[in-house]
Amino acid sequence: MADQHKTAETPEFNRKIILTNNIEQINSLHDFVDSIGDELKLSPALALNLNLALEEIVSNVILYAYPPESSENKIFIEFVKSGDQLKFIISDYGKPFDPTTKDEPDITLEAVDRPIGGLGIFLVRQIMDDITYYRENNMNKLVLCKSV
Repeated sequence: MADQHKTAETPEFNRKIILTNNIEQINSLHDFVDSIGDELKLSPALALNLNLALEEIVSNVILYAYPPESSENKIFIEFVKSGDQLKFIISDYGKPFDPTTKDEPDITLEAVDRPIGGLGIFLVRQIMDDITYYRENNMNKLVLCKSV
């Protein structure tokens, strides 16, 4: 099943970072995404949106994938650019969780009337063109794609 998620052509640009399961790692995530934006000369608006989407996903992994006392667990992020496709693959060994199965929140409701949760993945769906989840080798893998 994982083969369908691999890039068919050789990537033009590939970067990786490993974060520990600590909310303070978000700054390292921003630096990673910013450096990609700078190297690829992405627009500031696109770089900001990519940062926002990645921060939402990674902060949820940090807060919910691992038990609170497990700060040494890792979050693996790979970035691949191939043609006009930007792809981020976020992987972790946390408990299985597929955010793509979450229902869209009813944003017409007042904030006080809305159930807690769901806005983050909604935001990521608005920013990215495609989001895919799969589990492989006991790892969660979330693939975020954006065409440029």
